[in-house]
Amino acid sequence: MALFDRLAAALFGSQPSADAGLIAQTTEAIVDAVEPKVRMHSRYRQKLEPHIRQSIEHLRALVREPLEPVLVSRAAWASDPRVNAFFATADDVRASLGRSHELRSFFDQPANAAVQEAYALLGMKKEERSVLGMEVQGDAVQREVAQTQVSFSGHRIIAPTTTLADTRLEIGRRILLRLAQVSLARILAADAKASELQSRKSYLGARMRLLRLAQDGMEGIVKDRATIAGEMKAVERELTQTVEGYIAAKASAATLEGYLQHIADVFSRPEEHVALGRTPLRVSRLGVRVDSNHAGPVNELALAELSMGEFRAAIAIVRCPRAELLSKEELIAQAERSL
Repeated sequence: MALFDRLAAALFGSQPSADAGLIAQTTEAIVDAVEPKVRMHSRYRQKLEPHIRQSIEHLRALVREPLEPVLVSRAAWASDPRVNAFFATADDVRASLGRSHELRSFFDQPANAAVQEAYALLGMKKEERSVLGMEVQGDAVQREVAQTQVSFSGHRIIAPTTTLADTRLEIGRRILLRLAQVSLARILAADAKASELQSRKSYLGARMRLLRLAQDGMEGIVKDRATIAGEMKAVERELTQTVEGYIAAKASAATLEGYLQHIADVFSRPEEHVALGRTPLRVSRLGVRVDSNHAGPVNELALAELSMGEFRAAIAIVRCPRAELLSKEELIAQAERSL
């Protein structure tokens, strides 16, 4: 992990470098994290480095995205449309800050004793649901109007640092680790599939032997030989398919070429595993989607959404004042009230 820290500083710092030496170091770090056996392949660097470079370029573009830091505080809930949209109430702001173990740990560190504000990454799950509500049309109030309610839940605050630049750097480091994690998960899945097919192959082999014994033994008295022969053909077909699948899975999972291919597949298409998009969002202060004709107060923002495979989260870089954190006593009291 220390090597990843140094690489993140070089890749996503204020003056990022992309020389061949850095690409080689990144490749070695990825190999260490995913599968060190890959080094036994004589051309592993030549096979991986072009894909590592491609991922680095993609990640740099993500980290450079102009996400303006959002001050999260009770006062900001009343004045900032982003904070108002993200949190249901002003008290929820403090509660979310207080529940962040990373943020509390950051402020508790002796080196940060004088730090009064931290930069961090806020992640949330955006939820939309259809509801029936009221709507003012002219001088009349319409009831039972179909509306879309937009809310955010599961607030998590991670990667706190003392500066915006350091938080961007930490985000880049974690995304790089995410790609390594996806690569390793694929290798483990392939290994698991090979093991499962091997077990199935052994079972079908034993089943075939059992049927042969039945065909030639006393079971022929109570079961027609043609029926047993039909079962044997079915088992033989499945056994053939299982053996073919096992050979393919074994080649993918347990060979150096297979390991290399899994890593290359992930790092050659980083946008499939980590992507950042912007979605315009216009909601009322109650979280209901509204159009440009809405007369009341409106929260209008460009929502940043991070996609990582099947996982999707709304994100924002936030400024977290120390003074907004609930004390440990307040957290305990809050937890007791919820019981």
